[in-house]
Amino acid sequence: MKLSTYLNIILSDLWGRDKSNWVSDYVELLRDNFEIQYYDCCELGGIDKTIFTEQSLHDQFVNGGFEIAVENLLNKEKGEIKILAFSVGGTIAWKAALKGLKVSDLVAVSSTRLRYENQVPNCQVKLYFGERDDCKPDGSWFLNCQIVPEINKNNDHLMYVEKDFIHLVCDAILKQNL
Repeated sequence: MKLSTYLNIILSDLWGRDKSNWVSDYVELLRDNFEIQYYDCCELGGIDKTIFTEQSLHDQFVNGGFEIAVENLLNKEKGEIKILAFSVGGTIAWKAALKGLKVSDLVAVSSTRLRYENQVPNCQVKLYFGERDDCKPDGSWFLNCQIVPEINKNNDHLMYVEKDFIHLVCDAILKQNL
């Protein structure tokens, strides 16, 4: 029997489904306790992957892709949800929650573009960043948002693909110690 009575969402990073074999590790650890729906953020944002480079994908998200992804997520999800999101997925989830997506819990990992946000969604928020991720929000941003992040020592932006980190996050989710 699943512990959760409502749907739980995983939102990909910038690369979407094409470079996300690591997502299966999260699903494996969480699936006995949650119904999980995975979304490829590139698909949500209508991102053209013809030029499959970090810069091309990033530029498309910044130039309208975030807004398209938010609207598509709002159209797809109507009930209360918990979200686990990575990089751009965290920004999409944050923006969607601000626009009315019924989010009870948002766990965002390496969502560095949150540093440009000045409103906080009305839900439980847990943010994870690598200590060596130069693009993470600064201390004043966290203070202004009244969020205490978990900064992982000696980790960088892609810490979320590492087995030890995957277990750390999933254990916190399962213990509701987001």
